[in-house]
Amino acid sequence: MTMGLPPQARLRSAADFAALRHAAGKLDTRFFLIRYHAGATPQPRLGLAVSRKVSKRAVQRNRIKRVARESFRHARELLPPLDVLVIARAQAADAPNDLLCGDLDRAWPRLKALNRASGPGTIAD
Repeated sequence: MTMGLPPQARLRSAADFAALRHAAGKLDTRFFLIRYHAGATPQPRLGLAVSRKVSKRAVQRNRIKRVARESFRHARELLPPLDVLVIARAQAADAPNDLLCGDLDRAWPRLKALNRASGPGTIAD
């Protein structure tokens, strides 16, 4: 049984999603594109975008979102206060759950390292 994410750990407003779609912070993985920027809250928040371009089948899109939420839930304590938008790529539709989870599990520490490098007074891309 999964415990889920509390509402304060999710991006919910259209404005939050729109801001992240054009955020400078970007991380590419095999199955996902991850956009991020410094969050307005003291904890990391997750938004998911899995379009019909990824898969026409809602079952597959929902599976991808479930895997991403669960991976984020396990990594949340270790992440800095970032707003993160996980955008699924078309390859994610046919990938098994363990590959999707492994892809994200390798991405979360990279977000932590990138955030540390862009502290106050530094130039960020």
